[in-house]
Amino acid sequence: QVQLVESGGALVQSGGSLRLSCVASGFSLAPYFMGWFRRAPGKERETVACISSRDLSTWYPDSVKGRFAISRDNAKNSVYLQMNSLKPEDTADYYCATVSHCSSDTSPLLKGQGTQVTVSS
Repeated sequence: QVQLVESGGALVQSGGSLRLSCVASGFSLAPYFMGWFRRAPGKERETVACISSRDLSTWYPDSVKGRFAISRDNAKNSVYLQMNSLKPEDTADYYCATVSHCSSDTSPLLKGQGTQVTVSS
């Protein structure tokens, strides 16, 4: 079964850190650009991080730049999102997905079910 499964979401205090994981099964994510997205209630989907498939270049929006870091381990068929200095406005459902390119308007192709991150003030 081709799928992405996220984990690592939790309730954390403002200023805290979390590391989200995304594991692929049924296919190799090595050839794919990978992105992390979030969606909060009443808000539009936001791309929060993206990593290319070959040169491992990364992209972040200004809202998380300097606080979030995306990485990948193709040997483990996994992508990670390290989130530091978390703020209440980071509260959302986070999910990983394959994408065609890294930019603010990239769309998720194959996506996981998501993991909830809640940041308390």
